[in-house]
Amino acid sequence: MSHFHKYDRPQLGRTVSVPVLIVGAGVIGTAVACELTARGVACTVIDERDAGGRATQASAGMLAPYVEGHENGPLLDLGIRSLALYDEWVARLTRDAGLDVEYRRVGTLEIALDADHAAQLRATSARDAGVTRTWLDPADARARHPALGSIAGALFTPTHGYVAARQLTAAQAAAAVKGGAAFHRTRATRIERGGDVLRVITSTGALTARSVVLAAGAWGSDIDVAGSSIPPLRPVRGQLLHLGWRGHPIETIIWGPECYIVPRTDGSLLVGATVEDVGFDERATAAGVRDLLDAACDLLPGGWGATFLSVNVGLRPAAPDDLPVLGPDERMPGLIHASGHYRNGVLLAPLTARLIADWIVDEKRDPAFAVLHPNRFFRGV
Repeated sequence: MSHFHKYDRPQLGRTVSVPVLIVGAGVIGTAVACELTARGVACTVIDERDAGGRATQASAGMLAPYVEGHENGPLLDLGIRSLALYDEWVARLTRDAGLDVEYRRVGTLEIALDADHAAQLRATSARDAGVTRTWLDPADARARHPALGSIAGALFTPTHGYVAARQLTAAQAAAAVKGGAAFHRTRATRIERGGDVLRVITSTGALTARSVVLAAGAWGSDIDVAGSSIPPLRPVRGQLLHLGWRGHPIETIIWGPECYIVPRTDGSLLVGATVEDVGFDERATAAGVRDLLDAACDLLPGGWGATFLSVNVGLRPAAPDDLPVLGPDERMPGLIHASGHYRNGVLLAPLTARLIADWIVDEKRDPAFAVLHPNRFFRGV
C-alpha cells in the first residue's frame, strides 16, 4: 500500500518549508515519522520508492538480539533495549494505523551441526546471564521438532521472535499519515545549510527544514552533504526465499550456521539471507537461491519438497564497524543520522525512533550516541 499521495507531483523548482524532513521511507524512516507524529511533531518523508521498497522488502523481520549480538557490546545492548519496546510498539501501531501486523514471540532454535559448534553454543548460553536459554541434546531437539535433520544439539531462546517487516513498515507509514505526516516521492541529491535551516535539493524541487533525518540506508552515500561527510556505508545484498511447507509444522525460528528459517502463520517459511558485497546490484541470482536452499535443507531435509514461492532482494546498509549510525551531525547542526542498521533495521526500529525523536523534541542525547555518532569515521580529518 502506497502512502505517497500528498505531494506526488510537486512543482519543479518550488521550495517547500517543513518542520522536520525525513529522507528515506524504509522501516527506520517510517518508524521515526510514526514516533514524531505521535508526539505532535509534523514531518515530511521523501523517498523515490514506496515505503519499505528497498532493504525492508527482503527482511524476514527477525527479533533475535541474543543471536545477532552474541558478543557483548553496543549491538547487543541496543537489541535488548529495542526488543523490550516491541509489544507496546506493535499494539500502538495496530491501534493507530488500523492495520494488522503479524508479530510472534516464538523463540529461536540455534542449531549446531557439529561438536565444536555445539560447544560454542553451550558456552554462549552459560555466559548470557539474565536471559532464559535451554540447551537441547539431539534427541530432545528432534523430539520437539520432528522436521529437523541430523544435528549435534540446539539452543532455544524463548524471548526471541519475528515481525512481518513489510506489514510493520506499512503500519508505521499509515500511523504517521494519520498523525499528519506527508509522504513525497522524490530523490534527495544534496543537503546544504541555508541560514538557520537546512535545504534539501531533490529531483523535483527543494525543501527546507530545521531538522533533517537521514534514514536513506545504503543510498544515503549518494547524497552530497555540503560542509560535512556522509558515513561510508556500503550496500550488502540479501536474498530472501519464500517457501510453501508441507512437512511437520515448524513452530519456532530455526537458525543454522548458513541460514535462518522463519515460520509464518500461513504455514509458509521465509529462508534468509545471503550476505553479498556486490555494490548496488539488486538482482536475485541462481547462486543465491541455490545456497539458501542447500543451507535450509541441511536443517530441514523435507525442504527439498517445499514449493518455491518467491525470492526478494534488498541492499542492507553496513558501516565499516557494522554498527548503526545514530545521532546529530557535529559538522552540520540540524542533520540527524539514522542509518547503517545492516541486518538489524527491523529489530532496532522502535528504539531508533525513540532516540531520534528524543533528540529532535527535547535535545536528549542518549548515551548510545557516544559510540554510534556519525562523525566517528572522520576524527582527525
